[in-house]
Amino acid sequence: MMSRTVTVLLADDEALLRAGVRAVLTTGPGIEVVAEAADGREAVDLALRHRPDVCLLDIRMPRLDGLGAAAELARVLPGTAVVMLTTFSEDAYIADALSSGAAGFLLKSGDPRELIAGVRAVAEGGACLSPTVARRVLAHLGDGQLTRGAAARARVAGLTAREREVLGLVGAGLSNAEIARRLFLVEGTVKGYVSAILAGLGVRNRVQAAILAYEAGLVPAS
Repeated sequence: MMSRTVTVLLADDEALLRAGVRAVLTTGPGIEVVAEAADGREAVDLALRHRPDVCLLDIRMPRLDGLGAAAELARVLPGTAVVMLTTFSEDAYIADALSSGAAGFLLKSGDPRELIAGVRAVAEGGACLSPTVARRVLAHLGDGQLTRGAAARARVAGLTAREREVLGLVGAGLSNAEIARRLFLVEGTVKGYVSAILAGLGVRNRVQAAILAYEAGLVPAS
């Protein structure tokens, strides 16, 4: 468990849903909602003011939607992790959310424990995909999976054995601290490996790296 408080900004245009999500988050020790926004533009403005660890963004919001806000936050506040929280699980939304720089994608209909765990995971530098979203991503990759798998294996072939091991654990959803404990490394060393992996694979974030790890068959069995 993290020793410091994780600060969260929550953005959703429905006040009742914001209240429900806030109530769930307050049941998690060490999590504090520091700001709420009713649209994406307000979310970016409040994030710049409060600099939270995590921004939970609805996808469909007025003025600036969640995808646009995520892309802007990735540019102006790269130290803040963005998680898309939505009722929509269509493939197009998933792909757009991941390509916009989001560190995770959770469904409002998911288990409250999943929401709390996801916030903590991304605050520690990890990634989170709800099981439903993960299944849809993998199913979407199902057609031509052998071709994609071969291409993924070719891409990771340039990594060192240790980098491939770290990549597999990133794919399993482990944070830098968890990977460090698993491999008996210091956390700073793991952070260096992850940075080198992202650069070497030409991917933008840990979620994209995790998907590539799945495609390449590097994720260890749980």
